[in-house]
Amino acid sequence: MKITSEELKEGQELYMSVISKAWKDSAFKKTLIEKPVQAIEQFLGKSIDATDMPHFVVEDQTDSATIYLNIPKKVSLENLELSEEQLELIAGGDFGAHAGAFASGIASGAAFMAILKKIF
Repeated sequence: MKITSEELKEGQELYMSVISKAWKDSAFKKTLIEKPVQAIEQFLGKSIDATDMPHFVVEDQTDSATIYLNIPKKVSLENLELSEEQLELIAGGDFGAHAGAFASGIASGAAFMAILKKIF
């Protein structure tokens, strides 16, 4: 599935909106952890056909006394269209310690974009 940078941004915004709601609403957070698809359906107000979707795992990582290490899947950038700003960042070699966060952000945005594409 080819995802444009605009679609990726839309997916990342959805991702951050879901996280923000989980921070503010403990009942939503509980549902998100226990039944992620149901929580996202509730959030979007639409039903999701989860037949061909990957398995969602939601882990509460809000305990400040615990350090969490998430090993994201390797992201294939072959089907991703990057914005000029993202291309300049890569071309300038200014990734440093942010490479993992960038790849993780791409993966999260792409996962939520996959949800949106199934719904609309």
